[in-house]
Amino acid sequence: MADKQSLAVALQKQAGRAAADSAIAEQENLAKQSLPPSRQGKKTIAGHFDPAVSRQLREIALAEDSSVQELLREALNDLFAKRGRPPIA
Repeated sequence: MADKQSLAVALQKQAGRAAADSAIAEQENLAKQSLPPSRQGKKTIAGHFDPAVSRQLREIALAEDSSVQELLREALNDLFAKRGRPPIA
């Protein structure tokens, strides 16, 4: 039969977990507070592509006096429309 932990040891372990959870929540809260207002309430969407994709996006953005984010917004909204979803990006 396995040795049972004492109640004190079990409580100490649980307190350690609670403290760690609290520290993680505090770090997440600080990270959210340090975001600029334009990013608060937003979620990052990312992907890994060939460097040529990045270069071409930047070239188009420069040529159109736009931004990569604006081009991605347009592309996502086009995708949503193509799939019969509302353009919410």
